[in-house]
Amino acid sequence: MIENRTNPDPRSARTGFRAGDVFPTSGIAPGFAQTNLIAVPKDWAYDVLLFAQRNPKPCPVLDVTDAGDFTTILAPGADIRTDFPLYRVWVDGELTAEIPDATQYWRDDLVAFHIGCSFTFEHPLMAAGIPLRHVEQNRNVPMYITNRECRPAGRVSGPTVVSMRPVPADQVEQARSITARMPAVHGAPIHIGDPAELGISDLSRPDFGDAVELQPGDVPMFWACGVTPQAAVMASKLPFAITHAPGHMLVTDAPDSDYTLDLA
Repeated sequence: MIENRTNPDPRSARTGFRAGDVFPTSGIAPGFAQTNLIAVPKDWAYDVLLFAQRNPKPCPVLDVTDAGDFTTILAPGADIRTDFPLYRVWVDGELTAEIPDATQYWRDDLVAFHIGCSFTFEHPLMAAGIPLRHVEQNRNVPMYITNRECRPAGRVSGPTVVSMRPVPADQVEQARSITARMPAVHGAPIHIGDPAELGISDLSRPDFGDAVELQPGDVPMFWACGVTPQAAVMASKLPFAITHAPGHMLVTDAPDSDYTLDLA
């Protein structure tokens, strides 16, 4: 088990999750990239890949496996059936199970997509002195289904999902600039300010994750989110899929600097 939940190295984090630890991974192994997961039958893989290519903000692809493979170059030695803290199993677009070990559901025809995660840019944000309210309040980041439809691809379509982080008004531009340098993990926010413009009527009622309390002077910032493929699974009624549970990522061995553009 992880003795230091807030700052283990990536391998220790994965070992803990494989042994049964379950909690959101924001703030875990700072300095290392994290990934979302969607695994689909091979005959749906092209549609999902095309969907991701057409919607790179919410679905930046960092790795794709061969059918049946449960390893990834992003974390040598990891088993992607066990090393996420929590998984979701989908049948005909319906959530049928949420489990800490996906081994019994894994199939030889599954192609797994590792999608960049905004938890990766939280370390640079915190290093710059930008507060993260969900970390301060020990909550999962809030995520919302928006009114912005993704560009469809073949049989796959669905709305964009966003994660929201309230940022003090005088640090909004700094947060935008830092994340803009990391397009492989969602990049700059897609919206800043009024949530109603995204079709979000109540920030206290996220579709995924936990609500956070805004502090005086905070401005809500919205980043495209790797839970978007799960919204597409529901909207497109994929016959079968395995995903991560929102906020429960694979902690990889790839430094976040690998995904930071040098704009100097």
